[in-house]
Amino acid sequence: MKMLVATTNRGKVRELAEALDGLGFEILDLEGAGLADRPAPEESGSTFAENALLKASIWFEASGLLTVADDSGLVVDILGGRPGLHSARYGDTDAERIRRLLSEMDGVPSTERTARFVCSLALVGENLAEVFTGECEGRIRHTSHGSAGFGYDPVFTPDGENRTFAEMSPGEKSAISHRGNAIRKLREFITGR
Repeated sequence: MKMLVATTNRGKVRELAEALDGLGFEILDLEGAGLADRPAPEESGSTFAENALLKASIWFEASGLLTVADDSGLVVDILGGRPGLHSARYGDTDAERIRRLLSEMDGVPSTERTARFVCSLALVGENLAEVFTGECEGRIRHTSHGSAGFGYDPVFTPDGENRTFAEMSPGEKSAISHRGNAIRKLREFITGR
């Protein structure tokens, strides 16, 4: 059975494909489903869950395939929740987004740099619409560390760790990350466990 992972972010596709391995799905991204040329849906929801469901519904209608879409982001307490829903649009590149975030947090002491990553995954199919949300609490570092991962990974240290996500192997990150938590809920739903 084919499953569309409605994103062009190869990191997200890889994480989902690895997590759902063994369940019998052929994982396609938007390019693999012939939909890469279509414009992305406007993310007009007021929560990560609303945006994920909106995107999954639109891509399901376009493809007819069981569809997973996510909305995720970084919520920083001292910034009133920013970048939040706008995490991917906080700059044109990962480096610009990180630079802007660190600039806005300049002078904020380590004790006040609390943040969390949030990921909502929506699964949409025929007579099916479910959302699975995972979170990971942590802190924003003063400087970037590590070269693995993507997005804000080089500046986010999860609680209980002294390494950033970008200093962890994919397996280590997935075991505790927001996306890993949401994917485990999705997998449990699919397998009925």
